[in-house]
Amino acid sequence: MKQSKSRKCREATAFLYERLSRDDNLDGDSYSIQNQKKLLTKVAKEKGYTNLVHFYDDGISGVTMDRPGFVSMLQEIEKGKAAAVFVKDLSRLGRNYIEVGRLTEEFFPEHDIRLVAVSDAIDTDEGENELAPIKNLFNEWYARDISKKRRISNKIKGNSGEPMGQPPYGYQKDPDNPKRWIVDEPAAAVVRRIYRMSLDGMGVEQIADALSKEEILTPRFYWQAKGVQRAGKPPKYGPCHWNSSTVTKILTLQEYCGDVLNFKTYSKSYKNKRRIENDRENWAIFKDVHEAIIDRATWEKIQERRGKVRKRRTHEGEKHMFSGLLVCADCGNNLHFHFNQGNPEIEYFNCSNYKGNRGTCSSTHYIRADFLEQIVLAEIRRLTRFVCHYEKEFAALMMGFTQQAAEDERKLIQKELDTAKARDRELDSLFERIYEDNVAGKLSDERFAQMSTKYEDEQKELRAKIKTLQEGIERTKSKAVTADMFISSVRKYTRAKKLTPRMLDELVQYIEVHQAEKVNGTWVQRLTIHYNCVGAITIPGALSLPMPDITVNTRKGVYVSYQPDTQAG
Repeated sequence: MKQSKSRKCREATAFLYERLSRDDNLDGDSYSIQNQKKLLTKVAKEKGYTNLVHFYDDGISGVTMDRPGFVSMLQEIEKGKAAAVFVKDLSRLGRNYIEVGRLTEEFFPEHDIRLVAVSDAIDTDEGENELAPIKNLFNEWYARDISKKRRISNKIKGNSGEPMGQPPYGYQKDPDNPKRWIVDEPAAAVVRRIYRMSLDGMGVEQIADALSKEEILTPRFYWQAKGVQRAGKPPKYGPCHWNSSTVTKILTLQEYCGDVLNFKTYSKSYKNKRRIENDRENWAIFKDVHEAIIDRATWEKIQERRGKVRKRRTHEGEKHMFSGLLVCADCGNNLHFHFNQGNPEIEYFNCSNYKGNRGTCSSTHYIRADFLEQIVLAEIRRLTRFVCHYEKEFAALMMGFTQQAAEDERKLIQKELDTAKARDRELDSLFERIYEDNVAGKLSDERFAQMSTKYEDEQKELRAKIKTLQEGIERTKSKAVTADMFISSVRKYTRAKKLTPRMLDELVQYIEVHQAEKVNGTWVQRLTIHYNCVGAITIPGALSLPMPDITVNTRKGVYVSYQPDTQAG
């Protein structure tokens, strides 16, 4: 009895599927979701169905078959919940010739589903329509043609300097000219504050925590409060829960300098909507198009700091300002931060690769944090005097360093970059070849999926490597310019009385720590300070700039004196 009732319910049930996409570019409103619903409801009732269930997808391309409403309908069909499917035409099911063909010729017959495509005059209860495969093929060609036209249009717009995407947090579209961005002051104030906190030495997690505690709306909820809809997954947390990835993105956007950056991503084909990072050389960059929120010098300083790992914390839970800056002069590994368990005020660093800790380095390279702070402050003061009183000598010293070192570095990076790009082009050709073989039926869908996944994974890693190499070349090209910026930064600290995280970030790239040695009965320790943009500097001894005289009573009452590395540079 139950089975009979269930069968009757199924036979009276029809699924009505509506879809609308911007890809369709259709005139009039006959394709609107509401009008599709009205049409399908009328036809389904005329054909005797009393239980009508609607499934729809709005704003999703028919090229992809992974559409929420569509997938839900198929799942319900597999459960035996309906006897028929109604659509306005076959293109509503999709614009993928292979997938729609499989659906109409295999899936629907297998589940005993009647298909009615109203505008195409298709009703499988009235017999097979021989034109259906041709209609599916034309539907896919239409999607391909629309995609081609859109790519050409986007290329023209992007190369003219018109922003291709939505304005980032801190900007909004100009009400009088949607092609132009203007500063959104409340959000821009938060952006400026994030940059200030970063310059003051705060990490992205600390910044995110501070913004969360002050209950500042995250970008998504800020836009939502203003009635602006943005694509993306709904957030897992509350409106004021900032995370480090959001802060990191804000700290990396060049658009805050007033620039427009187009073609940062691309898709491989009209069938694959996944966005892939583009090579920087393929970007279209237009500088000073709109009002800047962050001045360019500040933005570039922040980028110089990116990539420094600062994980170790003091006994009070704060990051030590030298963490991530110290490397072993012998093995090249980072020095790790520690503090004395009996006396937490004694803070020190030693080699993370020391063999006593199961590493391979033969020495600890132990150095007290307070000793280090005195040395670096003294050397920065000495450097500021060198720059201020002997600017010509400093410029001459830097010229030889930057030109030769930059050229040698550029050649090595360029060679590796050329190899990576050649393989990237080869992968593009391979992908196009297997796609054509799949469409022609020479390659099965399963094999195509396996091979395309393999190629895409390799290309993703390769593109990340290419991006890193290109950034390396850009750095070598800009060393002459950044040397001038470095001099400007140095001048700011001519009267510095205390070493700060911001001072370190602006001036120091990393510091090599040598193992302390006994010389003429006295323990001495050498340091090599590598400054941002200009590297290690050896100040000529003929100049009247005395060496720092610093000694510290280190562990077990042993006195260690600082000795500058006279072989640096």
